[in-house]
Amino acid sequence: MRVGLGFDVHAFGEGDHLMLGNVRIPFNRGFVAHSDGDVLIHAICDALLGALALGDIGDHFPPNDPQWADCDSAGFLRHCHYLIEQAGYKVGNIDAVIMAEQPKIGPHKQAMQDKLAELLDVQSNQISIKATTTEKLGFVGREEGMAAQAICLLTAAE
Repeated sequence: MRVGLGFDVHAFGEGDHLMLGNVRIPFNRGFVAHSDGDVLIHAICDALLGALALGDIGDHFPPNDPQWADCDSAGFLRHCHYLIEQAGYKVGNIDAVIMAEQPKIGPHKQAMQDKLAELLDVQSNQISIKATTTEKLGFVGREEGMAAQAICLLTAAE
């Protein structure tokens, strides 16, 4: 078994939606990011890569590389899944938390779990997504951005 931990953060900027867990969520702002800014997928990618000691998302998809500009973060997750399979592992489970004052995450959690499970070829109940506020503290509390943290368990493929 291998365990990995990931974290990501993005500031809010202009826009009319956020991508979280590969789900488009209507919102009065967007993420300031090189890609689509999906903090949840980015944190999960870092957890998966970390579990195999393969660096982090920036090593695989450098933010200064124009080929990744405005790209769909689902491609990052697919690449991480490929690396996991190549190393002889599979996803046991993922537990993630999104830190945000707005928008409300609850109505979108199941859709995110379903999308992520599809991308990682696992059952939806192997993905846990939670949300919390920061009680108005820090950049999240001031509604300047959003953060996500994820932990994963990888097990040897049979």
